[in-house]
Amino acid sequence: MTATEPLHWIKSSYSDNGGVCVEWAPAHASATGIVPVRDSKRPTGPLLMVSAEAFAGLVTLARSADL
Repeated sequence: MTATEPLHWIKSSYSDNGGVCVEWAPAHASATGIVPVRDSKRPTGPLLMVSAEAFAGLVTLARSADL
């Protein structure tokens, strides 16, 4: 994976419920250990780049939230 390759984005399983949702790029995360995250409604907007450990913490927090 190089910096010039486009990222392949995966939507959150909640993306079809009309809520606030995110996308992430798992292939980039596997190759680099850095997880790109973006707002699924703003694909050209800013990215949040977090470590795999930080991303796992975000997923844990989201799963434990009272939605």
